[in-house]
Amino acid sequence: MFRADSRTRSSLTTKLLKGALLVSTAVAGMAQAQTQSTISPALDRMSISAGAFYAEPKIHLGANTEEFGRLDTPDEKIDDETLPRVKADILFGANHGLSFDYFRYDNDYSGDFAGDTVYEGRNVSGSANANAKLRIELARLTYKYWFGGENDVFGVGLGAAYLRGKISGSANATVTATNPAQTESWSGSASASDSAYAPVIDFAYRHSFNEQWRMYVEASGVKKNGGSTEGHVYNGAVGVEWFPHKNVGLVLDYGIQKIALKRNNERAAELDLKLTGPSAYVKVRF
Repeated sequence: MFRADSRTRSSLTTKLLKGALLVSTAVAGMAQAQTQSTISPALDRMSISAGAFYAEPKIHLGANTEEFGRLDTPDEKIDDETLPRVKADILFGANHGLSFDYFRYDNDYSGDFAGDTVYEGRNVSGSANANAKLRIELARLTYKYWFGGENDVFGVGLGAAYLRGKISGSANATVTATNPAQTESWSGSASASDSAYAPVIDFAYRHSFNEQWRMYVEASGVKKNGGSTEGHVYNGAVGVEWFPHKNVGLVLDYGIQKIALKRNNERAAELDLKLTGPSAYVKVRF
């Protein structure tokens, strides 16, 4: 039987520890290299984008009245607005990711409108002017699973959105009806605010041309049913990314945000807001 003295045992232990360390280092390096190789060049391990959305808004307002049924404003283009916007993405493994998106619309609305209609067999015409301040905030957080690999990936996401809206203002209106003749005038001011959580579904496609140029297509929808406020928010965008430096790039896209909200009460009111235009971001990736 072979018996090792303490010096021999110490030497063997040192060699075994060195060998184990080399093996574990090699395995870790191989695992890291394999993980990195499976990540599509169209995706980043982590990125943060900050910029602005230059929007061309169109707004529509409507509400029910006791005397003359429903009154609606025409779809009207209002002043262009630059909206702050922030996005962030993080990837776990090669296919699992989280995406965050936030934007805020804050603008004043002023308009004069007139029209006529038939309500319960009576000819009704009217005119009004309104001044309002509108603020809408939307934050989305979604989990995405990315399919594909190499230079093309497709993402499907599910998550939640937080929507907060506030409107305040004043209005004056005059409505005239015939058979029998009747004229009603009113004016007033009011404010209202509400917030809600809603589920969101998200789709995306990304393509990498090379180390500096990429493109993407995104679409998502938020649907809120029930409660004091319900409605939907849809958005879509097509964009390109350019990275003159490895970790810093410029993102340009063209997108649309469609917001339709309805307040459920005895005087049900509706808001339709469509924002279209380009966005620009500075993107930092890690």
